[in-house]
Amino acid sequence: MRATRTLMAAAALGGLLLATACGGSDGDSKSGGQGFTPPKMSAPKSLGKTEGKVNLIAWAGYAEDGSNDPKVDWVTPFEKQTGCQVSTKVAGTSDEMVSLMKTGQYDAVSASGDASLRLIASGDAAPVNTDLVPNYRDIFAGLKMQAWNSVDKVAYGVPHGRGANLLMYRTDKVSPAPDSWKAVFEDAGTYKGHVTAYDSPIYIADAALYLMKTKPDLGIKNPYALDQKQFDAAVSLLKKQNGSIGEYWSDYLKEISAFKSGDSVVGTSWQVIVNTAQGEKAPVKAVLPKEGATGWSDTWMVAAKAKHPNCAYKWLDWIVSPKVNAQVAEYFGEAPSNAKACDETSDKSFCATYHADDTAYWKQVHYWNTPIPQCLDGRTDVTCVPYAKWVQAWTEIKG
Repeated sequence: MRATRTLMAAAALGGLLLATACGGSDGDSKSGGQGFTPPKMSAPKSLGKTEGKVNLIAWAGYAEDGSNDPKVDWVTPFEKQTGCQVSTKVAGTSDEMVSLMKTGQYDAVSASGDASLRLIASGDAAPVNTDLVPNYRDIFAGLKMQAWNSVDKVAYGVPHGRGANLLMYRTDKVSPAPDSWKAVFEDAGTYKGHVTAYDSPIYIADAALYLMKTKPDLGIKNPYALDQKQFDAAVSLLKKQNGSIGEYWSDYLKEISAFKSGDSVVGTSWQVIVNTAQGEKAPVKAVLPKEGATGWSDTWMVAAKAKHPNCAYKWLDWIVSPKVNAQVAEYFGEAPSNAKACDETSDKSFCATYHADDTAYWKQVHYWNTPIPQCLDGRTDVTCVPYAKWVQAWTEIKG
C-alpha cells in the first residue's frame, strides 16, 4: 500500500506566475493550451545507447525494488532487462518533487497534476516523444494529451494511473445514505466534529466543484480556474465547514483508524481507503457524488536536464507496460493507465472495482491541475487565483 501522499503545496510557482498568456482551454478536455508558453524544447527523435543508470523521483509505491516487501519488485527485472540501475528518491509532496527536479540531479518524476504544469512552465520537464514509448499506444485515450500532461498538443509525459476522491461514510452513523457533497458542506453541522477532509490546498477545488454544480450564478466552469469572486466563495464555504471538521487527513492509515473508531463518520476518501477499511470490518461505504469529484492522474515526466535520458525512456515504457502497470496499480491502489493491464491483475475484479475502463465514470472526475493566473477555462477577461494564493488561503481556512 502507498505511503502518505501529502500535497502541502508550493508557495512559489516560478515560471507559471511569469508565463505569457496565449489563450487557453477547458482543464478537463483535450489540451489546446493552458494560457502560457513553455520554454522552447524538442523531444528526441530517436534513442541512443542506455547510460547504465536512471535517477527517479517517485511517490512511495511507484518504484518498488523488493526492499519493502520481497514479493513486490518490478525494479530488479527492469535493471536486468535494460542494464539501467535505478536510484529512487521517494517524495512526500508535489512541492518536494518540483524542488528536486530543479536540482538537475534526476531523470524522471511521477508528477501529479498540481505539479506537472509548474514543471512544464519552468522548463524543468521536457516534451516526450511518445513514439519512443511503445506501450503508450495502449494507454486509455481519456488520459492522453490532457490539460495536465500536455500543452498545445505536445505531450510532456506518459500517464501512469488515476483515482477519484470519493465521499465515504459510516453506514451506521450517516442516514440516509448520501449521494451529494452537500453532506460535508451544507449538512456538515449534522456531524459536527466528525467530518473529515483532505489536508491540502488542492481541496479548495472540491468546494469549487460543489459550487459549480449548486451555485451556477457564480459561473464556475473549471474548479481549478477561479477568479477572485469564485475563489472567495469556495474559501467561504470551507471556512464554514471548518467548524464541523474533526480532522484534516493526509495519512490514509489514520483516516482508516478514524472511521473504524467513529471519530470520523463522513468525508473525502480514496477507493484504496474504502477497500482497506471494509477489509478491516469498518461499516463504511463510498460513492462518487452526483456533482462529480476531483481526482488525480499521475504522469511520468522526463527532466529537461536528464543525464540519462535513454534509460529514462526505457523506464517510462516499462512502468506502463501491461504487467508492471498492473503490479503498481494493485500495490498502490489506483486504476492502471494501460488498458491491457486489466488482464494482468492478480485480482480479476480489480479493474472493475477501480473503474479502470469505465469512461462514463471518469467523465465525472475533474483531475488535479495547477491553478495559474491565466485561467485554465479559457477566459481572458479576468485573472484567476494562482496556486500560491490557494496555499495561503488553506492556512487561513484551517485557522
